[in-house]
Amino acid sequence: MSGRIIFLLTFYLLVALNLLPQDKIPVLINYSDIKTGAEVLIGSKIYLIRGKKIAVVANHASLVGKTHLVDTLKSLQIDIERIFSPEHGFRGNAEAGEMISGETDEKTGIEVFSLYGKYLKPPKKYLTGIDLVLFDLQDVGVRFYTYTSTLSYLMESCAENNIPLIVLDRPNPNGFYVDGPVLDTAFSSFIGLYPVPVVYGMTIGEYAQMLNGEFWLKDSLQCKLTIIPMKNYRHNMIVKLPVPPSPNLPAWQSVYLYPSLCFFEGTIMSVGRGTDYPFRIFGHPQFIIGNFIFTPQSMPGKSLHPKYEGEACYGQNLTGYADNYKNNKQELNLTWLIESYKLVNKGSDFFTAYFDKLAGTDLLRKQIEQGKSEGEIRKSWENDLIKFKKIRLKYLIYK
Repeated sequence: MSGRIIFLLTFYLLVALNLLPQDKIPVLINYSDIKTGAEVLIGSKIYLIRGKKIAVVANHASLVGKTHLVDTLKSLQIDIERIFSPEHGFRGNAEAGEMISGETDEKTGIEVFSLYGKYLKPPKKYLTGIDLVLFDLQDVGVRFYTYTSTLSYLMESCAENNIPLIVLDRPNPNGFYVDGPVLDTAFSSFIGLYPVPVVYGMTIGEYAQMLNGEFWLKDSLQCKLTIIPMKNYRHNMIVKLPVPPSPNLPAWQSVYLYPSLCFFEGTIMSVGRGTDYPFRIFGHPQFIIGNFIFTPQSMPGKSLHPKYEGEACYGQNLTGYADNYKNNKQELNLTWLIESYKLVNKGSDFFTAYFDKLAGTDLLRKQIEQGKSEGEIRKSWENDLIKFKKIRLKYLIYK
């Protein structure tokens, strides 16, 4: 038997046993180590938008270095006709779920149209006279984070109105793994539209290619799509974002823990909204789940009247867990959710109606209520995750 055949047999055996050494072990890096799609556009691709009337989809995190993308484009005499803003608003000061109306950007005088208020999708009247749409939002790589839904509806509108879309790619700080239940389309909502897992391991540019390539947009539409890739990015990077992508993700540890802790938003537990540690802690006023005590308070621009406002909550601070990222499994942590359910002992009252939307299925809730182990729950995801990973592989830019 030749050496090459022996090598291939060994390789496939290791793959089957999941024992291959991983270059996927995450590396914590600074944002400045990456050249974003916005920086590439300004540096060498500005000809793509020069002389065109453009609309920009952006928020406070749409930066080129330390300058906002819109301000940078205006300084280059680019004709920006209008701005579209996602959840949390153009300047990023609206809390989660807060409906946003239109406004005028004080700095530039450009009218801002919200895509998280009366409209989730730009109507034709908002695109009249536009030659091209530029999309630049910092995603965090989690299905229930709404920026991919904003992207999807935007792509539909661009396709319907025959307007090209350019996506300026940015790093996915949770792009180093794929995990969680794949959404059952019976549970589609703005916090999850398509059959993807909770953590999908794709940048927003790769995700846009998947929406087009899999014909997932309404009526199997495809838009004229261009991705401006980043430089120096790999999927094994945990990237420290220079500004919070939304008000309650203020630190890289919050972003890292968000995929696992956001499930608590669909329960009676608090995840620390109204504190300095949102999505790094969890707890409840009546049940001692850990040795960390926190008291949620109203915080304008972050959390107004958070759950259990003014009440001491007893729980856990997971900042140390996040700091130990190199040794943690690259997967969702279900232990906190399962054990909290058991300790609180509230039965079906532990969950709210929102939980199934977050999970993208009612199966996870039922499995926890039935006392299934974490291993048993994970086993139920396997086939769907394998199918998704095959789809995902077709659209990866950073392999």
